[in-house]
Amino acid sequence: MTQFTLHTSKLFDPKIKKVRKNVSITVDSSTGLIVNVFERECDSSTFEVGLKPGDIDLRGKYVLPGLVDAHTHVFLHSYDEAGALQQKRDESIVERVVRGINHCRLALLAGYTTYRDLGSEGMQEFDANLRDSIARGLAAGPRLFVATKIIASTGSFECRTENTSGGHCLPSSADAVDGPEACRQAVRRRIAAGADIIKFFADYRRRIMRSPPAQQHPYIPSVLHPPQEPNPDYMVFSQEEMDMIVSEAALARCPVVAHCCTLEGSLAAIKAGVTSIEHGYFATDEMFQRMIEKNVIFVPTLAVAEKLHAKRFDQILAQVKRAHELGVRIACGGDTGTYPHGDNCRELELMIQAGIPVADVLESCTVGGWEACGGDLCGRRFGWLEEGIQADIIALEKDPEVYSNALREVNFVMKDARVWKMDGKPFGMY
Repeated sequence: MTQFTLHTSKLFDPKIKKVRKNVSITVDSSTGLIVNVFERECDSSTFEVGLKPGDIDLRGKYVLPGLVDAHTHVFLHSYDEAGALQQKRDESIVERVVRGINHCRLALLAGYTTYRDLGSEGMQEFDANLRDSIARGLAAGPRLFVATKIIASTGSFECRTENTSGGHCLPSSADAVDGPEACRQAVRRRIAAGADIIKFFADYRRRIMRSPPAQQHPYIPSVLHPPQEPNPDYMVFSQEEMDMIVSEAALARCPVVAHCCTLEGSLAAIKAGVTSIEHGYFATDEMFQRMIEKNVIFVPTLAVAEKLHAKRFDQILAQVKRAHELGVRIACGGDTGTYPHGDNCRELELMIQAGIPVADVLESCTVGGWEACGGDLCGRRFGWLEEGIQADIIALEKDPEVYSNALREVNFVMKDARVWKMDGKPFGMY
């Protein structure tokens, strides 16, 4: 039997941003797709008579499509445990792969059936290998769309220490290039290496060695009199270089993501025509209007900002609410990995805290996530529930519009018509 039906009493439909009652969904495990969505005439005692062997009863739960985390790093674990440089320096390749597998399992059990993984963080193209291993059924995890190495200019996104010039003794996280033609070649390398997404840094902290942070030994903790802003974000690519990255990626029908922590970088990336802006912590109404005009998605990564930008976090929350008010397309991604995988829903909770309605947040974490992955460019349709869409379905114990902790109580998880969690416990995973 490859086809079976899930029966719901309360189903969130992200296409209309409303709950539908008494809907049943037939899925096919041989294709991983939904084959039928229909409304039952009633939900009376006759239901039990019509329940077929293999069917799943999700009545009494809050059912919705599988969630999409639009900004993750599967090979990173929480910065509260170790900084990125320490992880790249001190953890073996095998350890980082094992961590990545564990992170993917935690994400799936938390209801995340798709991850947009934006940079392998010193692990070369292993994110593409992990993606394929999950797709082949060798490990449990979300569907991955990966960037492999990010693209940055020389001397920008690099691990640096005081004992080496350029950090060459540490794993490289970037495909470092300079000039439009080199940018073209970098995009082609990333595509050939297996990237689903091209990610580049529009800006980054380039002056770290001017006022180095604390040393590893206990003798001198840091420089005695650092400048007021020791290591600001500066542009790392020119407009011409960004334009080349986006135009070359378009030839391969590949979405492009830009890391932007300055207004200047954001505006240049928007002008180049990127798919999404990540972070954008110094946004303005003008920037948001340009995003609307160019159909650029905003991924505000509030969960990492909560930790790294605590002093102005209220301002960041306010600008995300403003983006929503103006009509900017938003997708949910917390820079997961900098905080724990499995705690992904913190991003949704912060968006709700910012004042965005729950229904809009859920839509941005489903349909919005699919759009952030490239929409039809990604080769799959997921994030909503209708015939021909990937059968990614989850169920919560409680209604998130009523209970603030509802997103943390995932009772059921299905991805590609395969059940991975049932009655709040892993299913067929171990």
